[in-house]
Amino acid sequence: MYLIVGLGNPEKDYSETRHNMGFNVVNKLSEKYNISVTMSKFNSLYGTGIINGEKIILVKPQTYMNLSGQAVKQFVDYYKLELDNLLIVYDDIDLDPGIIRIRKFGGPGTHNGMKSVVECLKNTNFARVRVGIGKPENENLIEYVIGAIDEEDKEKLKIGVMTAADAVDEIIKNNIDAAMNKYN
Repeated sequence: MYLIVGLGNPEKDYSETRHNMGFNVVNKLSEKYNISVTMSKFNSLYGTGIINGEKIILVKPQTYMNLSGQAVKQFVDYYKLELDNLLIVYDDIDLDPGIIRIRKFGGPGTHNGMKSVVECLKNTNFARVRVGIGKPENENLIEYVIGAIDEEDKEKLKIGVMTAADAVDEIIKNNIDAAMNKYN
């Protein structure tokens, strides 16, 4: 069983922002595999289904980004999940828009949602898929990640979301090493 958690912010105002790339990837997987992510548990929306023969739980924490770890921890504890089967998907300002990177483990970097996940799990040994959103040139970082996206970046980010969803498929179908070789 895999727990795939997309990080984002729950309000409609945030749905079309750079900070919701994790939610967007979960939505893409939900659509592709007909997994409804509408049930509610542990301050999250979630759904269960099968991807590449594996049971999957898709999760979108509704705690707001900075408290995402609380929801992740509750799912991990409830399902007695090995961290090898946890995959976190989130936005990354250190990657250009639309570029993705897969890592087996590591620190949270500057991402507050990941800081919360690492703090709550007290562990960094879980996989993550980062979707690049780029850095702001002249605007405040917070305004950049939760503000409107120009048309050029929207197209790049759509490609990043599709690529990240394909990478999640590859991780489940083959393994993380195969996905890293193919997508990094």
